[in-house]
Amino acid sequence: MRRRCAPLALALCTLTPAAAQAHVTHPVQPGETLSGIAAVHGVSADEVASASGLPPGAGIIAGSELTVPESGTAAPAPGGATGALGATGTEGPGPLGAYTVQPGDTLSALAARTGTTVEAVAAMNGLDPAAALVSGTALKMPTGSQLGGGEPEPATAVVQSAGPEPVAGSVDAGQIADVAGQHGVPADLAAAIAWQESGFNNGVVSSANARGVMQVLPGTWDWVQANLAERPLDTGSAVDNVHAGVLYLNRMLDMSGGDPATAAAGYYQGMASVQRIGMLPETQRYVANVLALRERFTGVASGDAGTGGGG
Repeated sequence: MRRRCAPLALALCTLTPAAAQAHVTHPVQPGETLSGIAAVHGVSADEVASASGLPPGAGIIAGSELTVPESGTAAPAPGGATGALGATGTEGPGPLGAYTVQPGDTLSALAARTGTTVEAVAAMNGLDPAAALVSGTALKMPTGSQLGGGEPEPATAVVQSAGPEPVAGSVDAGQIADVAGQHGVPADLAAAIAWQESGFNNGVVSSANARGVMQVLPGTWDWVQANLAERPLDTGSAVDNVHAGVLYLNRMLDMSGGDPATAAAGYYQGMASVQRIGMLPETQRYVANVLALRERFTGVASGDAGTGGGG
């Protein structure tokens, strides 16, 4: 699972991207990137992400629409924060184990470099272990993997076809509360993680191949479907993405004895890793962000409209 946005300093009704300044709508075309679109409009990628309710560095999907501030008009997000500012005023942590496939990479070589198996990497990322890797593909590698070698990022981001599909769309806090209630998960915790991960945006793909509102990895989606879900989940549904994430979060709560902080850490880092080595510094920052956001979602209930449940 994965991951990011962060606590904002105003009440929940201000959690939607600011729209007072001039902006244009940009339909995403195949092959376009967040940074490329920003450059065309003379603004930064972070400004486009913030205005569109996306985490910085998020993958974008052809056919979705971005809100792009006109050059010189971009304003900070509510409370003076950017879309990824955390409780301490620093950017929220990026996804653990994120890697972008470079020309010449193979699954076997990457698995060997990270001490895992081809089958494990393929399963986690929804890949055919016998197929060639496509340059530009986002992969989730084991937590703590150090694979960066200074190579330039491929020009085109590739999202492999696997569930959950990052179909454009969004949910609100009331819908998340409804799903959380069905599975016995605190609504404010589920909403806080959903906002931290994606800003409630189902079209988000992280640099570690996590997808949708709850940033569910393909391997996690398959595991939840096989072990926790009581019905087939729709790979293209934003609400079912929430179901998958909430079911997984419920398992993290069970494994942590009901402790929200440890459950959030397990959601981000992986519970086995947390139990083995404790919370990494990035995880500690992620948990702090989630707990701060949770306060903003206190009182959210099924049927509440918009992105918040009260301030």
